[in-house]
Amino acid sequence: MNGITLTLRALHLGEQHLARELLTAAERHRAEHEVHHVAIDLSRWSHEHASRIAEASRDHGLNLADPPQAPHRALPSLAAAADEETAGAPGSRLPPDLRLLYDLRHLHLMATGNSLYWEMLVQGAQAAHEDALLQLASSCRPRTLRQIRWTNTMIKNLAPQALQALH
Repeated sequence: MNGITLTLRALHLGEQHLARELLTAAERHRAEHEVHHVAIDLSRWSHEHASRIAEASRDHGLNLADPPQAPHRALPSLAAAADEETAGAPGSRLPPDLRLLYDLRHLHLMATGNSLYWEMLVQGAQAAHEDALLQLASSCRPRTLRQIRWTNTMIKNLAPQALQALH
């Protein structure tokens, strides 16, 4: 296993986790229509990224089998499981506005981590003259950057009111 295969494996896992966490946030904040609908759309991107990474990984001897479950099928069970898992986690007992900020922060950090893996893959692919990997990273990374921008914008918009409400 080399650095590129390690990065592919980490990125595959990261995109799967981000897709799942976006769905969990969409379900948890169902009343926030923008969050609900945009998070579902963004989870589809991560789901597609994970599938494309798994396909590209076969050329590098990796079997990242079991493509992630289609987002729309996983929604109810993942949200319920996530609520159970996070029942004692920091942020789980917060008021809804702060919980949303907590979730957006978590999503932002996950997307940022994936973005760094995409950048590492770009650099590795260029050095190894791996045109297919370079094309994969070049087509997926802009979507990851849009995921980051969305969470950052939502945090900027929601934080003032949510933080002022804690008096």
